[in-house]
Amino acid sequence: MDEPQLARHLQRAGYLADEALVTTLWLAGELQRPLLVEGDAGVGKTALALALARALDRRLIRLQCHEGLDLAQAAYEWNYGRQLLAIRRAETGADPVRESDLFARAYLLERPLLQAIASEAPCVLLIDEIDRADEAFEAFLLEVLADWQITVPELGTLTARHVPAVVLTSNGTRELSDALRRRCLYHWLDYPSLARETAIVRAALPDAESALTEQAVAFVQRLRREDLGKTPGVAETLDWIRALHRLRFDALPDDPQALMATLGCLLKTREDRFQLGPDRVRQLIEGRHGVGVAEKAA
Repeated sequence: MDEPQLARHLQRAGYLADEALVTTLWLAGELQRPLLVEGDAGVGKTALALALARALDRRLIRLQCHEGLDLAQAAYEWNYGRQLLAIRRAETGADPVRESDLFARAYLLERPLLQAIASEAPCVLLIDEIDRADEAFEAFLLEVLADWQITVPELGTLTARHVPAVVLTSNGTRELSDALRRRCLYHWLDYPSLARETAIVRAALPDAESALTEQAVAFVQRLRREDLGKTPGVAETLDWIRALHRLRFDALPDDPQALMATLGCLLKTREDRFQLGPDRVRQLIEGRHGVGVAEKAA
């Protein structure tokens, strides 16, 4: 699959990627290298991996990272319940159970990393929010990404049948190690431009009126320039326009009070919600009519 084909497949999967992202994603596949995607929360990093799996018609395996993530949660653990049951059954029978029997592959519980390594068909592995995991987990992950293998002491080294397409996402809450970055291709995913976000909304919400889509996206684009604790992402844009459409708006109203009750779709913290009063909302609305948006008071 070449770059234009990949772009078309991603679009059919509901993801409108720009040329730079498509090229980096295509190169990651050609070079069999993981792709590290960084950016603010809500810009579409996780959605990229979901769309890639649909575009390639592959199974998606997702590892959600968090503080304290360990080997048992990320790669594998032994099924202690089944092992204990096997021991008890052996105690009631004539044949004793051997230790090698208890540590056979049948008693191994595969977690996302091992699932991707052992997959019988090519898959997409999403390692989501890698910055939430600690450095010890990063060190273990290097073996997987460098050699596409996982070592299980009781069984030996398990090597990938097919190299998975790996997408790592990071919100930048901590700095990742140089060793991890060297293993990956890199792309910074920013908020989409006005034209691209409008196209995204039209593709996702084709029933929404054209004027509503254009004006609401422009409003969100201006809102992102505010000093917010949580900047609304594309998902919030879609939620808001979906809500306005359900409320039967065919365009943004001039009266800010008509929008105030819907801002919970965009603003997700108490501070953000209460700093954006009717006057400021009016200024943001007027921006779509060509009136300059007033600077926030110091």
